[in-house]
Amino acid sequence: MKLIQRKEYLDKLIALRDKKIIKIITGVRRCGKSTLLEIMQKELRTSGVDDEQIIAINLEEYENKEYRDPNALYSYVSSRLVQGKMSYIFLDEIQHVNGYADVVDALFVKAGVDLYITGSNAYLLSSEIATLLSGRYVEIKMLPLSFAEYVESTGNELELGKKYVDYVTNSSFPYSIELRDNSTMISDYLLGIYNTIVLKDVMQRKSIGDAMMLESVVAFIMDNIGNTLSTKKISDTMTSSGRKIDVKTVEKYLSALQESFILYRAGRYNVKGRQLLKTMEKYYLVDVALRRVMLGRQGVDVGHLLENVVYLELLRHNQHVFIGKTGDLEIDFVTINDEQTSYYQVSASVRDADTLKRELAPLKNIKDHNPKWLLTLDEDPDANYDGIRKVNVLNWLLHKYK
Repeated sequence: MKLIQRKEYLDKLIALRDKKIIKIITGVRRCGKSTLLEIMQKELRTSGVDDEQIIAINLEEYENKEYRDPNALYSYVSSRLVQGKMSYIFLDEIQHVNGYADVVDALFVKAGVDLYITGSNAYLLSSEIATLLSGRYVEIKMLPLSFAEYVESTGNELELGKKYVDYVTNSSFPYSIELRDNSTMISDYLLGIYNTIVLKDVMQRKSIGDAMMLESVVAFIMDNIGNTLSTKKISDTMTSSGRKIDVKTVEKYLSALQESFILYRAGRYNVKGRQLLKTMEKYYLVDVALRRVMLGRQGVDVGHLLENVVYLELLRHNQHVFIGKTGDLEIDFVTINDEQTSYYQVSASVRDADTLKRELAPLKNIKDHNPKWLLTLDEDPDANYDGIRKVNVLNWLLHKYK
C-alpha cells in the first residue's frame, strides 16, 4: 500500500519543529495520528537528526504499560535526553498516563526539548489541563482521510464517481485502504473501532451503565445525519418510541461522543444578525461508513452523506463551521475565518429546475459579497448565478477551485 503522507498535517509539524511549544495532535482513534508521528520521525532522520535524539513511546502498547505511571515516564524520558542537542519526544496516546499534564509540563520546561503528543479524547484539553498548559501548546485537529487523500492512495484521478462511492462505503479510516477489496473485513474493522470508542472512550470514562440506551442514541443520530436536532427532540422522539430518556442524559451522551471525536456538532448561525443560535443544531459522523455498518444500507440518503463529507472537508480548513439561517431559509454551511466568511449549499443533483431554484434561494437571500458555493455531484459544466458558483463537488474536494 502506498503510504499517504498526510501532507497537510505534516507541513504543520514541520513548520513548528524546534519551536518552544507543545504540539498536541488530537483525533478519533485510528485516524492516523501514530503514523503521522512516524512520518515526522522519518522526516527528522532525513534532515540529519540522530536516532538517539528521538524518544518515541506509544502508551497504548502493552509493552509500554509501565510508562503509564507518570513518575516512570518522566524518569525514562529524562534519562534519554541528549545533552547539547535537541531531543525530540513523541508520546503517543498520552491520555493513558494519569496526571499526564504535569509530566508534559515538566518535560516541556527542560532545555533542548521538542515535544509532540497525541490523544484520542478531547478531555486532553479540558479546562483545568488547558489552564496548566496555557500558552504552551498548539492543537492540531486530525481527521481520517480526506477524499483527496483517498484518491491519492489509488494513484490516479480516474473514475472519481466510483472512487467517491468507495470512499463513503468502505470508510475514510486509513487502514481500510488495505482492506478495500474485502467488504466483510472492512465492516468488522469499523465495528471494532466503533466498539472501542463507545466502550472505552465513552462508557468507561463517563461511567455510563446503560449500553443499549447509549447505542440507541448513537443510532438515532446516525439515522438523522443532516437533519436539525435538539436534545429535547432526541429525548422526546426516543421516549415516544419506548426508550425513555431525559434531556440531561442525552446531553451527557452527546458530550461524551463529541469528546471521543466520533461525532461533531454544527451549531446554527444567524447570518443577518451575525450571532450563534442556541437550538436546532446538526450532527455529523467522523466517518460516514460507520453509518452503513451500524444501520445497514436501508434508507441511505445520498444528499445527507454528501453533506457529511463536505462538512468534514470544511472542518479541515476553517476555524468555524456552522449551519446557517437567513430569514426563514436554511444555508447548509457557513464558514468563518479571520479573513472572510463563505457560504455553501450542498445537493446531490440540481438538474431539476425546481431543485436548482430551491438550493439557490438561501444564497441569493444573502446580500453581502462573500464567496457563495453550490456543490453538487452533477457532472455538468460549472455555472455562475449572480456570483454563486455551481461546481462539481468531487473536483472541489480535490481542491481544484480557489
